[in-house]
Amino acid sequence: MATEILVPTLGESVTTATVARWIKQQGESVSADEALVELETDKVTVEVNAPSAGVLSSIAVPEGAEVEVGAVLGLVDGAGVAAAAKAPVTAKAGPAPPAEPEPRPAANPPAGVNPPPRPLGPVSRPAASEPVHAPLPSAAKMIAENRVSTDDIGTGTGKDGRITKGDVLAFLNRPAPAPAVTPEAKAPRQDEPREQRVKMTRLRRTIARRLKEAQNNAAMLTTFNEVDMSAIMTLRSQYRDAFEKKHKGVRLGFMSVFVRACCVALKEFPAVNAEIDGDDIVYKNFVNMGIAVGGPSGLVVPVIRDADQLGFAGIEAAIADFGKRARDGTLKLEDLAGGTFSITNGGIYGSLMSTPILNAPQSAILGMHKIQERPTVVAGKIEIRPMMYLAVSYDHRIVDGKEAVSFLVRVKEGVEDPRRLLLDL
Repeated sequence: MATEILVPTLGESVTTATVARWIKQQGESVSADEALVELETDKVTVEVNAPSAGVLSSIAVPEGAEVEVGAVLGLVDGAGVAAAAKAPVTAKAGPAPPAEPEPRPAANPPAGVNPPPRPLGPVSRPAASEPVHAPLPSAAKMIAENRVSTDDIGTGTGKDGRITKGDVLAFLNRPAPAPAVTPEAKAPRQDEPREQRVKMTRLRRTIARRLKEAQNNAAMLTTFNEVDMSAIMTLRSQYRDAFEKKHKGVRLGFMSVFVRACCVALKEFPAVNAEIDGDDIVYKNFVNMGIAVGGPSGLVVPVIRDADQLGFAGIEAAIADFGKRARDGTLKLEDLAGGTFSITNGGIYGSLMSTPILNAPQSAILGMHKIQERPTVVAGKIEIRPMMYLAVSYDHRIVDGKEAVSFLVRVKEGVEDPRRLLLDL
């Protein structure tokens, strides 16, 4: 009996997906819960598993086609495997055939001709083996599209050395060796294309659409401030090793301090943590903190649930896990849903100042930037301090300028004096 392969529920506000790649081909045997097809949604890549064991008897939707939730992707026929398992053995058991006599060398081989070597036993054939560095399903598509070899990429950063999307991207973006300049190489080749047209991925199209919607629908403004990173850098230097030892390898970074500072400030200014729903303002009595991380296909914002209830170690562990899964392409849809406030750090790419765009329907987002030593007046004296510009973009329909500026000042105070965060001040 054939079982339908259906497009699963894809998460909050996601109703369609694109068939990115069929992992199994028609006619192949499959096991229950084995990955069959890879779907690309607006946010992440989703694998659809086999509903039962059998044979992939039909593929209803080709690669590149768009499908809706609940649509039939293909059929798995369980009778195929059952028939093969029940096939009777018709040959009767009998005595084993006599072994063939070993070939003997000629008694007098011709001059100049060496006799054939005497076989030492049965010839063993090397067993076929799977690739040592097999790519993850999410990376296999990128490898096929760019026509690269897993041998060239080598050992991946995934579990058991498996190749991830991040490994493929790093390989593709590696600096090319400088070629030797020859007289022939000086002249430009006329057959090289001057431009290349590539279809936007579904994730990139969604990013473009959502960012434009945020600009069109919200009354977005940005306010700036700067923060002295001296205290937090001293704190991290003093307690980094002890923190990592106690929390079993969790590293103490700057991001957890900013998350805690934002959580404290959001309690004081709840409009910054609210959203507009029609004619209503929905205030949240919790903080689901979105942390923007870069993946192979673009920027995604996984969410730390109830971040206001977590300590520094819990926040750092969640951020590290999100970063790894974003590089591996293994984030799930539920990881990206339900955020109430977001933080993006352009400083890791060298950005000195920017105006972050709202992550709708949230009403505000904090932008962190590069730490740079600058002359600063401290107690009437000019000192060189590690400084960072901060930016808060907010929806002026719900957040007043005074609230946005005061919120950013509270964040600044918490980062410059982390003791305030421990005392919830």
